[in-house]
Amino acid sequence: MIIKALVAARSGSVRVKNKNMRPFAGSTLLELKLRQLKLIPNLDGIILNSNDDEMLALAESLGCETVRRDPYYASNTVSMSDVYRNMAENCDCDVIAYINCTNPLIKDQTIIDAIECYKEIVRGGTAYNSLNSAHLVKEFLFLDNKPVNYDLQHQPRSQDLPDYYALNFAISIISRELMIEGKNVVGSKPYIYGIDEVEATDIDNPIDFEFAEYVYTHRND
Repeated sequence: MIIKALVAARSGSVRVKNKNMRPFAGSTLLELKLRQLKLIPNLDGIILNSNDDEMLALAESLGCETVRRDPYYASNTVSMSDVYRNMAENCDCDVIAYINCTNPLIKDQTIIDAIECYKEIVRGGTAYNSLNSAHLVKEFLFLDNKPVNYDLQHQPRSQDLPDYYALNFAISIISRELMIEGKNVVGSKPYIYGIDEVEATDIDNPIDFEFAEYVYTHRND
């Protein structure tokens, strides 16, 4: 069984301009992620899928495999389902560990343990067909002006709310075959792999970027 990390990084990010390659903690999000993945012993390779020459050149300089993404699959209008299928079709491996560079606070050991968990619990089993990282959400949630996770007449303490998990896409592990078939990194029977909120940090806006850089810098002093 060949397991490779797949990192997807396109140019043209909107909410945080050029976030994958802008300065971050003395480097860039993309370089830090690729260097981190080089340290993960239970990976059989690293693939960068990108439409950007600078990003592809960086990956090649670090000894990673590269796949140049067709402009259609790097647009702001294409369905992510189509993107997932296209990326999987261009991976030469049995299992894909889809790992975002926009989650810079996830630890090496967390990735190592997640891969081992996939091998033991998911791969070859019948109960689950993917492993997907998620973090616990203990908040009072509403939909259409109605609470969805508690009773207004019997309000619990926040710590007593039911255990809802939010996918954060820091780590998603699935067979290449199923990623193509389902056009997603989440299988029909996912194993929810809990990580803490700090490791789950995903950079979606400038405040996320500043927070993640601060924590990353001080954690690695």
